[in-house]
Amino acid sequence: MSHPEQHRGRRRPRLDRPALVALLFGLAGVVYRLVLTLFTVPVSNSDEATFGLAALHIARGREHPVFLYGQHYMGMLESYLAAPLVAVAGPSWPVLRLPMLALYAVFLYLIHRLTRRLCTPWFAAFVVGLLALGPERVVRDQLTVVGGRPEVKPAVLLMLLITVGLAAGTVHRRRLAVGLFGLLVGLAVWSDWLILPYLAVAGLALVWAVRRELLGWSGLLLVAGVVVGVAPMIVDNLRAGPGDDSLTVFREVSTKAGPQPPWSDRIRGGLLEGVPLAHGLCPVDGCGRWQQWFGVLYPVLLVAGAALAVLAYRRAAGAPRGERVGPVVQLALIAGAALTLLSYVRSPLAATSPLDNARYLSVLQLSLPAVLWPLWVAALTAWRGTSSVLGRFTGALSAAVLAALTVTTLVVTVLFAATGTAASRTEERQARELAAALRADGPHEVYGDYWTCNRLIFNTDESVICGVLDGDLSPGQNRYRPYWRQVGRAERPGYVVEIDSPMDRRLRRLLADRADASPVREVGGYRVYHPDTPVRPWR
Repeated sequence: MSHPEQHRGRRRPRLDRPALVALLFGLAGVVYRLVLTLFTVPVSNSDEATFGLAALHIARGREHPVFLYGQHYMGMLESYLAAPLVAVAGPSWPVLRLPMLALYAVFLYLIHRLTRRLCTPWFAAFVVGLLALGPERVVRDQLTVVGGRPEVKPAVLLMLLITVGLAAGTVHRRRLAVGLFGLLVGLAVWSDWLILPYLAVAGLALVWAVRRELLGWSGLLLVAGVVVGVAPMIVDNLRAGPGDDSLTVFREVSTKAGPQPPWSDRIRGGLLEGVPLAHGLCPVDGCGRWQQWFGVLYPVLLVAGAALAVLAYRRAAGAPRGERVGPVVQLALIAGAALTLLSYVRSPLAATSPLDNARYLSVLQLSLPAVLWPLWVAALTAWRGTSSVLGRFTGALSAAVLAALTVTTLVVTVLFAATGTAASRTEERQARELAAALRADGPHEVYGDYWTCNRLIFNTDESVICGVLDGDLSPGQNRYRPYWRQVGRAERPGYVVEIDSPMDRRLRRLLADRADASPVREVGGYRVYHPDTPVRPWR
């Protein structure tokens, strides 16, 4: 807890030892990620560049997009957060990512506050220490601007803190707090639908805490807040043509044709790969068998956490609502994790591409306090010597699990920081070299693959425009159609391809004798072609 300290006639809060330790852990985590941000680690890509270009358009007043260009279901809140910085400092990856770093700091603060309210101060410091660590998979979800997860996690934590405060009677402006809860729900729904399980359980916790108040003005303010937060999505869907509404598009993206992998493969991919990756126990290229143990243990911890919360709720029967809200919120966190994991393993991607899609489980970090709390209780009980022989054995085993979790995450983080950033920095340097060369000497209208184009446009502040082609030199995924049309109008467009890539080989066969006669140069791992006459085989 924070203790008041008398100073010059005023009482100022003083951090107790657990809070001070948590603060130091949090500062270390933020500084570590700040260094990564300044060096553009993890590496940027064209998905992130699309958000950056949207921020650039917002900053210049050109457009005010609701959804990611080329989609109708992922909100652009991150672009709006970055737009003021982009307007002042211009487009760059560190500038684009700074709001994500701020959101991470807010996430740490809120999860510390919530964990202290639900559990104990030292356990809250332990949770912050774990979350301060982070190998590539974890920091990629926290720092890169690819939509949704960095902003919805603080939103859910703030909703739960509002619920706790309302139940305990520590929130004075109760109606405004309920309205803020609704606004956060609406913004989260607009931003990323993957958070829906947590929004559902947070809503149920709020209903439990203030169900009578919701029948009056508080309920109206809750609904009004939701409508205001989700208003951009509502307006866009009312204007959308048939088949372009968010629900239809999201259903098409989530449903893949073809045979469905068996449940055993999906559960294996979700638990043994997805869960350890999402919690920072594995490098980005996958989990070894010795790192998959946490995925096996995770369902057991969910059941134990739920049982502990139910037991605590029953023990508090007849107590004021403020004393029973803790177990209710813990149950909400357990249920949110279980529903998120179930939703993930229902997808065939959990089996067919677990490494690429483990990012969808990053929201499980919200439930870390509730998941690890049974281990902490068992270890603490055994440490105090107040349990039986079986209890002491269980406590020792729980302490070993917590230690293994901490050591594994620390080792993977240190390995990433020491040896895993070189490839990202090399790729970023090559991308900057390509951008500088084209910006200075042209061509300024080019064709390239998806992972080259939007990053090139962002790196050159739109002085170079790129149209996306697939590997067979047919039109590809052009998220922002004006770029494609501009390159299509160019009298002499160029090509930017990775050296010896399939696109490079196809282009050389297409140009035949002209491949060496037309201007060709190599820059940063790319080959730049600039034919004397336009080459557009798809026309």
